[in-house]
Amino acid sequence: MIHVDSLEELLRLVALVAAGISALIIVWYLVRRPPLGRLTKTLLLFGLGIMPGLVALSGNIAGYEYTLKREFCGSCHVMGAYVRDAENPKSKSLAAIHSRNHRFGGDSCYTCHADYQMFGALTTKLNGLKHLYFYVTEYASTGPDGEGGPTIHLYKPFKNDTCMQCHSTGAPRWAGVEEHQSMLEDIRKGEMSCIGCHSEVHPTALAHRPKAQAKAEERKP
Repeated sequence: MIHVDSLEELLRLVALVAAGISALIIVWYLVRRPPLGRLTKTLLLFGLGIMPGLVALSGNIAGYEYTLKREFCGSCHVMGAYVRDAENPKSKSLAAIHSRNHRFGGDSCYTCHADYQMFGALTTKLNGLKHLYFYVTEYASTGPDGEGGPTIHLYKPFKNDTCMQCHSTGAPRWAGVEEHQSMLEDIRKGEMSCIGCHSEVHPTALAHRPKAQAKAEERKP
């Protein structure tokens, strides 16, 4: 029995099965050369049209699903330190703590950095093309973890709405924090940034770079 763990794996399986069916139909026609009756035309419609279309559709969606995963974000070497920190079970950074959340742990990069709007998926992927452009033009030839390249910055301020998709600001535990109570309206309006106080998002990422480690060793007495 075939076991499928995720939508991505299911779509990959569908694409492989559809491609196999299409190939069998085409080989059957080329070998047998049957007359172009109704059955043959119907089979060719599936082999040359419907099945390849299903391969393209399921394959593209599977590819999109993969781009949501942390493994995809870590496929560029400049993100290596960030991904290692997020996956470190001993790390106390916000990225690591949120990545250990079973609800979205494997998709934590996308979950926290996506634009949650009507067309958020589209705008997020368009911004991803910027990542590709800057990687090719500025980071492709850099050292481990992007050493020697420009400092990585966010394109725009991190929105509180991203945090508030989980932290609604209405839960008793959240509201029980004195600082939260005093700045509640400013937080909800976005006038006070969540990461202004909770800034330890990726604190150890840059420290993992080899040159940074060497400098730290030099400073030791």
